[in-house]
Amino acid sequence: VCRYLESKGYPVYDCDSRTKALYENVPGLKEKVEEAIGVPFSRIAVIFEYPCKREALEALVYPLVVEDIRKWLSEQDSEIAFIESAIALDKPLFDGLYDKVWLVTAPVEQRLRRNRHTAERAVTQRLPDPSEADETINNDSTLESLYRQIDNLI
Repeated sequence: VCRYLESKGYPVYDCDSRTKALYENVPGLKEKVEEAIGVPFSRIAVIFEYPCKREALEALVYPLVVEDIRKWLSEQDSEIAFIESAIALDKPLFDGLYDKVWLVTAPVEQRLRRNRHTAERAVTQRLPDPSEADETINNDSTLESLYRQIDNLI
């Protein structure tokens, strides 16, 4: 969905890649993360096993992500901009950053085939209830069907 939106010329903020960039570009952030979660940064995936470590990481990093989103939004020269996030609905800190929520769904089996990390992330990311979204996009068929849904929403 994000790649298609970008191909149509819309700006898309990808929370995962932008957060990884913050780790590289914010001086001392990796060291603060190591201190907060108690393991070397190279073992950051441990947050998926220990909720207390994940919460410590989130408390440190999410305010930086929100600040980065606000800055990014202020730089956009587009009537419509998109923020891709798997967790925004679960974190009150993200409230007010978006006007509408599009939920992209697919059956679990398809998601597992598409992304090998789906199973490990499912432990920490709940599936949003479609009633929380303004629109639901079913990504369970062809690309043409997916693109048609997106075009209709835009």
